[in-house]
Amino acid sequence: MVAIIDYGAGNLMSVKKALDFIGAKSSITADKDEIKNASHVILPGVGSFGDAMAAMERNALTQTVKDAALSGKPFLGICLGLQLLFSESDESPGIKGLSLLSGKISRIPKKDGLKVPHMGWNSVSLRQSGGIFKNIPDNSCFYFVHSYYLNSADETAVAGVTEYGVEIQCAVQRGNLCAVQFHPEKSGEIGLELLKNFLRSEER
Repeated sequence: MVAIIDYGAGNLMSVKKALDFIGAKSSITADKDEIKNASHVILPGVGSFGDAMAAMERNALTQTVKDAALSGKPFLGICLGLQLLFSESDESPGIKGLSLLSGKISRIPKKDGLKVPHMGWNSVSLRQSGGIFKNIPDNSCFYFVHSYYLNSADETAVAGVTEYGVEIQCAVQRGNLCAVQFHPEKSGEIGLELLKNFLRSEER
């Protein structure tokens, strides 16, 4: 069973519909025991970094999310769910994130006529070819919607990058813990393949 964490700030149904489509059993849940007992955990997210952390605290889920990410079971952050794995974001100064990985969340600079938020399809250059990217061709395109991005992350954890005025570290993968800035559930067949790879992952 896949637990899709409902902390009050996520695009939950689109993720669940994608999992339903590929035949995976999943549950949108805020129940601590259900999250703890799930075989796989997904942390989705839309909205602001500060609002999401406040919602997580308000629903007493912060430690539960940290425990799930550190448990050894497959854990996937999506979009804001990637950013929340880090300690802080320029979007919400002074707000502490989950601090599970090292890196910086910065605002995408407005330059070269590029619009912010970054919205649409972009190719992803792979730094890791296994895990959630197994059998996914380098420079495959995924769908993005975001104004803030990861940079200065530990290079050993960076699994993919894209370009939008600056280099964006758009995927991380370390052991059981992985996250993507793009939306696999909105990225067609290649996104579904990434989700299937995630589901094939086993607890470590």
